[in-house]
Amino acid sequence: MRRARPGTGYPMRRWVFEDARGRYDIDLGDSHVDCSTVGDLPWPADLVLDYGTDAGGDRLRSLVADGYGRDVGHVGITHGAQEALYLLYQALLRPGDHVVVFTPGWQQARAVPEALGCEVSCVGLTADGRPDVAAATGLIGPRTRVVVLNSPCNPSGRRLADDDTEPLLAALRRHGGHLLLDEEYVADLAADSLLGRYERAVSVSSLSKVYGFPGLRTGWMCGPPELVRAAMELKHLTTISNSVLTERLAAEVLERREHYLERYRTLTSDGYRVLRAWAAGHEGAVRVMEPEGTPFAWLSLHTGETSLALGRRVLDRGRVLLMPAEVFDSEQGLRVTFAREESVLREGLDRLGALLHDRSG
Repeated sequence: MRRARPGTGYPMRRWVFEDARGRYDIDLGDSHVDCSTVGDLPWPADLVLDYGTDAGGDRLRSLVADGYGRDVGHVGITHGAQEALYLLYQALLRPGDHVVVFTPGWQQARAVPEALGCEVSCVGLTADGRPDVAAATGLIGPRTRVVVLNSPCNPSGRRLADDDTEPLLAALRRHGGHLLLDEEYVADLAADSLLGRYERAVSVSSLSKVYGFPGLRTGWMCGPPELVRAAMELKHLTTISNSVLTERLAAEVLERREHYLERYRTLTSDGYRVLRAWAAGHEGAVRVMEPEGTPFAWLSLHTGETSLALGRRVLDRGRVLLMPAEVFDSEQGLRVTFAREESVLREGLDRLGALLHDRSG
């Protein structure tokens, strides 16, 4: 993956919520599995719409805790994973602290620590799209307060290599730093989360990506109880609590966890097969980096056109939303989400394919 120069990126918020809004009928850009509907869930007509609690209701916290094999005291419920990450930055960081993040990646990981007065070191990915943990390990020192790790990585779709983990954790233990795990794309948290590997680790996830309920805006953190309590105290000063309605619906989703995980596995498996066959038909123009458990893949672009120019053209003429590399501070690539119903995915890819080389009009 090629990285752009710092500051040359194109904000995802601007691309999705401003430039592309209302201009597409096929979404291969958002990184979640096909969205479910309210009709998929039992409607709680008897629910009393009170405030709820800042840390989240007992039933939902218990279900999240069960997913990690942890006690409920390790869990706090938030308004999406974004709020969980933001609250943790606020709870952990002070001006002058050192933070290590990986790029390309989610802009919040860099922007919020910088706004808090921290020194942020950005580490790239390896040639095969994995977080370059060896490089990050070499940067960890006495002022390193947090390492932010997203595995599988957004946008590359690649996981941290197992043999890279221990040197990173040893360096963090030596200096007392925290490991902030953005694990939105980990389907089986009990088996695959890195939470249990390090005592100062905290995992963040939600119902958005794997479960297909981004509109419920329900996320969580799971980690050391004292850190979760500190974050929940800050939450009381922001959103106070989640909607009790969305919490109730979120609990219904997690009660049927296996149903939604099986749906995710089916859509990702079938969808990647379709994407791989499509890419083979456009060899020379695009190359797929094989994803490792994500609903999307990174396509490197070899047509000579910028990713943003292609994304705009496919949006204008094909009415398909893609994620160009520029929104990740990178270049010459696209993140394409393939966890879609097959007919929709094929139609979207056909429209993209027809415009890969056609720059007329």
